[in-house]
Amino acid sequence: MDAVGAEYTIGLIGAGIQGSLSPVLHTREAARHGLRCHYRLLDLDESGPATGPELVARARAAGLRGVGVTHPCKRDVLPVLDRLSPEAEAIGAVNTIVFDEHGATGHNTDGTGFMASLRHGLPDADLDRVTVLGAGGAGAAVAHALLASGARRLTVLDTDPAAAGLLATRLRALFGDAAVATAPLTALATAVAGATGLVNATPVGMPGSPGCPVPTDRLRPGTWVADLVYRPAETELLARARAAGCRTLPGGGMLVHQAVEGFRLFTGIRPDARRMTADFAASV
Repeated sequence: MDAVGAEYTIGLIGAGIQGSLSPVLHTREAARHGLRCHYRLLDLDESGPATGPELVARARAAGLRGVGVTHPCKRDVLPVLDRLSPEAEAIGAVNTIVFDEHGATGHNTDGTGFMASLRHGLPDADLDRVTVLGAGGAGAAVAHALLASGARRLTVLDTDPAAAGLLATRLRALFGDAAVATAPLTALATAVAGATGLVNATPVGMPGSPGCPVPTDRLRPGTWVADLVYRPAETELLARARAAGCRTLPGGGMLVHQAVEGFRLFTGIRPDARRMTADFAASV
């Protein structure tokens, strides 16, 4: 961005996003830099018979600077993009799209956002054997980031075995066959019991999908448990895991840190992560 007082518009594409805190994080940090950020929610649940790619086209035609992308559109929008960043291409999903003179470029800041949160909240997390539940866009980004950060063995599970298999194939091509395994949901208890770390990358735990996605009675004390769900901050999974003697990581840190990088991509300005973290805490 060039000048104090400049205005720009960005948006968020996804389903059930009316409670998203992304608008708060972006608009407040923009104001601190003398910018006016207008934020639009492009909700599949509110936009009639529209698809993710159609909402990307609408945002581009309306002159938006870019859009964030969340569930369930992180892979659906790939065909309408002109190019992908190296991270997004490796992961096979995007969570940020920037529109400029070069077209529509897809980025993925989920993985780096998760690892920044993990390093801050659980700096000594054991990455020896990590189980990731959920092979969607967020799960793919987190799995890729964990392996790139030194995870020795990662197991992916999903309600859709084909999705888990495709993700595992992509990850094995990058990190080797021995680094990645898949398991059916019938083996979830075993995968949980054998893990040094567990990540919930499914919507289970959100207000619209209440409950706990794993059998927490199989958790071992000392295992770390991360939930990508950030509302509520204390999900049923995290509450049960803490009661079982596990260290826990809520999803708010990932939200903030992926937004930090998204803000930079939209504006060219490096925001203050500490201020955005305080904005998140005040909002929840």
